[in-house]
Amino acid sequence: MSKRRVFDINFPSDPPKPDATSAPTVPAGTDVTPPLETRRGPMATAISENADALRVRADAEQKIRAENDRLAHEFVRLKKLGLVVDRISLDLIQTSKLTRDRSQTRDPELDELIASIRTLGLSNPIRVEQDGDGYQLVQGFRRLSAYRALYAETGDDLYASIPAGLVAQGETLQGLYRRMVDENLVRRDISFAEMAQLALSYVQDDATEAGTLEQAVSMLYASTGRQKRSYVRHFAELLEWLGADLRFAEMIPRALGLDLKKRLADDGQQQAALRRRLQQEQPQTAEQELAILRAALERVTPRAPKSPARVDGAKTTLRCTVPAGTVRCLARNGRIEMAMEKDFSTIDQRRLEGAIAAFFEVLDSETEDDT
Repeated sequence: MSKRRVFDINFPSDPPKPDATSAPTVPAGTDVTPPLETRRGPMATAISENADALRVRADAEQKIRAENDRLAHEFVRLKKLGLVVDRISLDLIQTSKLTRDRSQTRDPELDELIASIRTLGLSNPIRVEQDGDGYQLVQGFRRLSAYRALYAETGDDLYASIPAGLVAQGETLQGLYRRMVDENLVRRDISFAEMAQLALSYVQDDATEAGTLEQAVSMLYASTGRQKRSYVRHFAELLEWLGADLRFAEMIPRALGLDLKKRLADDGQQQAALRRRLQQEQPQTAEQELAILRAALERVTPRAPKSPARVDGAKTTLRCTVPAGTVRCLARNGRIEMAMEKDFSTIDQRRLEGAIAAFFEVLDSETEDDT
């Protein structure tokens, strides 16, 4: 058995007494108080740490509230612009708040819109305003109709709800009407009869500010030119005489409607005769109704005096300066020519069509003002 080794530890029996001569000297005026941390007890330390934590939490909550306020204001701003989009169930959307500026007869172009949505989807969401637990349609009557037709045909849940931009609540009724009207004005297929019918309905709505047809047209179609507003008023007066008996008013061409209004304005007997014929024949197509209107126009139109024959070869030439340059014009019987240093083949066809239409609209308006 091996022998264990033992180590001795020597402890001093008494601690050494301090020697006054060897104590370190402290300069006068030196603060020898221990630091605060070394003097705090556990409770004081816990209280201090808790206070720091509460302060940090309060700062974090303040930042969160500020961010929430910013996001809320941004949400309201985007909502007013109609940029907040959600999918809304079709059965939650009503169309009763605004009188639609679209005819209730079957839209012949609705099938094209349905085919486009089926193939490509909806590229432009409708606009709605929240109304209690549901929504009121502001813009997009044809798109909503197309979705409802697709859902009725297919039963597919894809068409059970429609993308919709949410319009902020609180906008005036006049503002909602203007939204609807201005959107439809950019489409070329809206008819004068449909615009006129909306103006008549707007006057009859007690919730609107318009008391006369003139006020209604001015409020609703403020974005259009004076001449176009005049056409809408003429069509509105024509609808006041014949509207209840017309089935395809939206198909009446502008020229026919204006001529009828002018010829029937002071002839109550002819107005009554035309209404009776429409009631008796009850046309089933737009072509049949237009034929009745044209026949009535021929009966009430006075025979114009025969104008003197134009001399063959008569023509008018002129030069017109426009911002783009000088235009040389040649006008003769049945023909007008314009020429300038510009490549018109590079201009979009739709812009050219719009310019030509505006050109003849100005000519027609000047002709009517002269009569």
